[in-house]
Amino acid sequence: MTVTGIITALIVGLIVGALGRLVVPGRQNIPVWLTMVIGVVAALIGTFIANAVGIATDTPGVDWGELVVQVIVAAIGVALVAGFAGRGRRAL
Repeated sequence: MTVTGIITALIVGLIVGALGRLVVPGRQNIPVWLTMVIGVVAALIGTFIANAVGIATDTPGVDWGELVVQVIVAAIGVALVAGFAGRGRRAL
């Protein structure tokens, strides 16, 4: 992977993570770096799911179907991590 590919993955991960965080209702007490990590992982998993289902296409623009799947995966990831982080803090 090239440096440009890594930087692009980080930028896409940040955007997907932020959109996933916006979709989840309520306040999430997780740091921004963790949101970005969730976004990068969600972008990878979302792309895999979109390709498996047949939603992803090779178009010269934004693939909206793939982006929607990525944001849904990111929202699930943010909700899970925020839920586990909140549960751990209450137990202490």
